[in-house]
Amino acid sequence: DCLVHTARTEAHTLCGGPDGLEVLAFGERHRASGARLPRAGVSWGLGSWVRTGAEDEHPWKLEAEAGEPEVGPSTGRPAWVVNAADVEPEPFGRGSVESAARDLGMVGGSVRTGLNLVTVPEGKLNVPPHCHSVEEEIFVVLKGEGQVELARTPAAWADAVTGTFPVRAGSTVARPAGTRVAPSFGAGAGGLTLLSYGTRDAGDIAYYPRSNKVNFRGIGLMTRLERLDYWDGED
Repeated sequence: DCLVHTARTEAHTLCGGPDGLEVLAFGERHRASGARLPRAGVSWGLGSWVRTGAEDEHPWKLEAEAGEPEVGPSTGRPAWVVNAADVEPEPFGRGSVESAARDLGMVGGSVRTGLNLVTVPEGKLNVPPHCHSVEEEIFVVLKGEGQVELARTPAAWADAVTGTFPVRAGSTVARPAGTRVAPSFGAGAGGLTLLSYGTRDAGDIAYYPRSNKVNFRGIGLMTRLERLDYWDGED
């Protein structure tokens, strides 16, 4: 099951059954603006202010003191709860690239982030190697084994980590934006299944070093550009 909680909607939590729950939780990081005056015990932000809680009144402590949450009878599954088996896989690829992705995030109503369940057959790549200017990605291998290739682009930083590294079930690969290193996953014997999580940003640009293509994703334009030195034409 995939649960999608968008900002400023329902309050939510998870309640484990008799055997408990194992959950992968993804979300954006936001450092909201604000300030704290420790001597006065006051914090403010968003046009207002509050008294800062004492050390022995941490929010988790106060939440525990509120007792167990009340769990009512099941009323059916809302639209933002999606089971992977109910989402049709979308085939993708050509040549060395072949995969099938279930867009769980989109079906569940996600807006600013995405989550795909991806299967890759033996000997194939999940996508052509590419890197993002703005969007951050996290990959979690659920099943199988293979390798992640971190391909250097012509403008990669001098200390960039590149090469081919083995992955297996449980491996997690984080790819921050703007690294100028292009990742792709190759499936080993038996194929590879992975979760692909990422942010969505209309200003993102993707670069494909094998083909020297640039994808202006927000406007749907794929093109090639002439590579120039910084000082070209400035003399």
